[in-house]
Amino acid sequence: MGLWTKQQLRDFIKENNLVTAQDAQNALKNLFAETIQEMLEAEMETHLGYAKHDITAKATSNSRNGKSKKTVVSEYGEQEIIVPRDRLGEFEPLVVKKHQSNVTGIEEQIIALYAKGVSTREIQDHLQQLYGIEVSPTLISNVTNKVIPMVKEWQNRPLQSVYAVVFLDAIHFKVKQDGAIVNKAAYMVIGIDLDGNKDVLGMWIGENESAKFWLNVLNELKNRGVQDILITCVDNLTGFSQAISACYPATEIQKCIIHQIRNSTRYVSYKDLKKVTADLKPIYKAATEEAALVELDRFEEEWGKKYPLIVRSWRNNWSELATFFKYPPEIRKLIYTTNMIESYHRQLRKVTKGKSIFPSDEALLKMLYLSTMDVVRKWTGRVQNWGQMLLQFSVFFPDRVGQHLR
Repeated sequence: MGLWTKQQLRDFIKENNLVTAQDAQNALKNLFAETIQEMLEAEMETHLGYAKHDITAKATSNSRNGKSKKTVVSEYGEQEIIVPRDRLGEFEPLVVKKHQSNVTGIEEQIIALYAKGVSTREIQDHLQQLYGIEVSPTLISNVTNKVIPMVKEWQNRPLQSVYAVVFLDAIHFKVKQDGAIVNKAAYMVIGIDLDGNKDVLGMWIGENESAKFWLNVLNELKNRGVQDILITCVDNLTGFSQAISACYPATEIQKCIIHQIRNSTRYVSYKDLKKVTADLKPIYKAATEEAALVELDRFEEEWGKKYPLIVRSWRNNWSELATFFKYPPEIRKLIYTTNMIESYHRQLRKVTKGKSIFPSDEALLKMLYLSTMDVVRKWTGRVQNWGQMLLQFSVFFPDRVGQHLR
């Protein structure tokens, strides 16, 4: 049953001479304000313990002390309401709290739109068209700034003590700083725990990607409770491996094969590109490390003289490129590239593509956090084949995994 009977609705329409949809909107707007004011009066009665003018029931030294005007934003736009006051200043209304000026879901909508990469101008247009409400860029910024404490709390939350696999990679953005536009790196970390659940462990904004900054990130993970990481998956950034080993000396490092291929073919001539790429494939698709080394020798015979830097790069990085060969196919597929974190980055790019330049590190962090929350919300269930992989991890790392499974 509705709030009103059909007859009451008809009487309301007749009394207010409602003819158009706009008439109905205006009537509801007035009704909303009147309802809020009656609720405030009821709260005051409860607070004081007696109804207005009912002096006989008064059992307190406190009393009403006039009223004050307040402008609030509702789904019907800006409205002025009258708020009762008490003499002792103890009245704390619940329906419209002190200092509250928004009684809609508008703030939630602003944050939701911001999280999807909608521009400030587009948010303004959306609210104007949908609700007839005009909001300033400053208001939008103030609303989204309420996310900052949430970001800090999330960034400092305790983490699991052990992660089976951790992916580390950076994504780059342009940010205004001291009147100039500079390149900034957003350092991202995704972890898969021993239950097979993946999560974004944190994000940090810094200067262009460096091993030194990554060391700070890893130390922060340790301070938040991460005692051990079985395998890290990273790109070929100089000094990255040393940073990992300095913080987690027992952790195995798998350098991304896709990054290695990109680096290998960067300076290959166009006419050779297809053949060089095809000749690299047997190396990382080999069944064993021994077979992969045979394929690397074969590649060197074919291309070593023309592209010696490719061969040198594979051999110099071999110990950390070949880590995945020791594991069964399920784990190999998971770790031999950083596809998991790059997929996450692609989803962030979809949201941030409309923002060629961010006004500050804080603005970038807000958008990345809100976008990340949207992404992580969809990560339900465990990594595929996790039960089998966990058994395999427990064989390869019996002491480090076993004690956490008891």
